[in-house]
Amino acid sequence: MSRFVRIATVAALFGLAFAAAWVRLPLYALGPGPASEVGPLIDVQGVPRYESRGELIMTTVSWKQVTALGSAIAWIDDSRSVVGRDEIYPPGLDRDEEQERAISQMDQSKIDASIVVLGELFDYPEEHGKGALIEATGADCPAAGELFAGDEVIAIDGRRIGSARDASRAIDGVPPGEPVAFRVEAAGEVHEVELVREPCAGREEPLIGINIVNAFPFEIEISSGDVGGPSAGLMFALGLYDALTPADLTDGRRIAGTGTIGPDGDVGAISGIVDKVIGAERAGATVFLVPRGNMAELEGLDTGDLDLIPVGSFDDAIGALEAS
Repeated sequence: MSRFVRIATVAALFGLAFAAAWVRLPLYALGPGPASEVGPLIDVQGVPRYESRGELIMTTVSWKQVTALGSAIAWIDDSRSVVGRDEIYPPGLDRDEEQERAISQMDQSKIDASIVVLGELFDYPEEHGKGALIEATGADCPAAGELFAGDEVIAIDGRRIGSARDASRAIDGVPPGEPVAFRVEAAGEVHEVELVREPCAGREEPLIGINIVNAFPFEIEISSGDVGGPSAGLMFALGLYDALTPADLTDGRRIAGTGTIGPDGDVGAISGIVDKVIGAERAGATVFLVPRGNMAELEGLDTGDLDLIPVGSFDDAIGALEAS
């Protein structure tokens, strides 16, 4: 082999090694993410708060775009998997748009968790604070990207809003085709938004595309940082319930779990259940609350001393923890 050929071969191998180690592919390695105690994330004002001896833990999934080398490493790691970009970012959404969508889902899960607990412990929505909150927005409606879950509606078309009923009447009072002017408060800042109703969400009649609920009877704030998605809903609800009731729901245990929650208390299935169970094990949890819709995915998984409890509703979760 001539010197020129040897140099070319070495250069080619170096180039391949560089590409394998540094060039990112449209592939992502998934695995167990951080597990966080929800109690410190929840703040309530104006009502007694009760502390627990144990912990209620939300679990997450982490993902990272990988190179060819990183992909190979992930493939041989039993706790990680490799998926395509469409598994992380839905078609048509870029990274920033997906993050905005995920944060909106998280904010809605906080609102829904609060609705469930307030309905369980207080006479909500009949007993409520002054004003209204946006619970959710339609993805393809005029409100999408303009109004967000958790926004407090102060006024609509110049009319002060005292309840969800006030908000609905104010919107209905604006003639179709005319802009509806919203004044909302979010994170301490007041915003003015004008929207024109259009057919959306599979409906023929023109809509703004929001669901509005009565303001809560006292201040509830749930922090989540940059964590997105709806899967912490159940644990947020349990954490809030535990903070507002004198009995210790944890009974000194470290309890993990996952699951979406609807305003009716139904618990829904989530993605990444195996990774979340592994994350709970690593966090030292002894109990893991699993949405019933995810139980089949865990068949045959060795969970050691971690007790898996299937739940289909918030009441199921409360009953299971109180009985165990």
